[in-house]
Amino acid sequence: MFEQEIIYQNLVIPSSEIYEAMGYKDSMPDEMVIEEVNTLLDRITPLLRPRIFFFITDGLLDTEKATLTVKDTVLSIGKTIARQLRGSEAFAFFTATAGVEFEEFQHLLQQENDMVKVYIADSLGSIIAEKAADYMEKELSTFIKEKGWKHTNRYSPGYCGWHVSEQQKLFSLFPVASPCGIQLTDSSLMIPIKSVSGVIGVGSSVRKLEYTCGLCTYENCFRRK
Repeated sequence: MFEQEIIYQNLVIPSSEIYEAMGYKDSMPDEMVIEEVNTLLDRITPLLRPRIFFFITDGLLDTEKATLTVKDTVLSIGKTIARQLRGSEAFAFFTATAGVEFEEFQHLLQQENDMVKVYIADSLGSIIAEKAADYMEKELSTFIKEKGWKHTNRYSPGYCGWHVSEQQKLFSLFPVASPCGIQLTDSSLMIPIKSVSGVIGVGSSVRKLEYTCGLCTYENCFRRK
């Protein structure tokens, strides 16, 4: 089991990625928007406490039924993910989050009723959560290196045919009640909202691939450029 709090600077988020998340793909925002982003970062950076968590466990992968069984819990992960996890000797279940502090800051901005800042913060929060998950993968790589293991891509409920309602089963597997301080609503929404959870296959013969959007039918995924 591994849990860590991260400082914002360790996530290494270029301004260009923030602008891209805001919808600026092949162009730069104007000076006013850039100033708004920088002002927001100055306010929020000292408050941020992103967190990551993972643990590794045995599991039984059935590619025909597209399931992953851990103890008495059967996860219906879908055929796409089941294929990508083939060859795994164990499975890492994880969470990563922008943090409760970020969510509280978002609520503050909403009370200020500045919709530009609210929009910027929403885009920033998504990036922070994903960058925290990237950071988690690096820590996982170090954690399993002594076994000679590698890892697959990470896969989350709500993507690649894995229904979001499976979050309930996923969170039931964690050895702590609220990993990274994350809680689930009855509708399987994670609180804080800017959070990521899922599974990664680990083993000596698995590998991480470049994300191939042709494998997945989720058109709004952040990885679709």
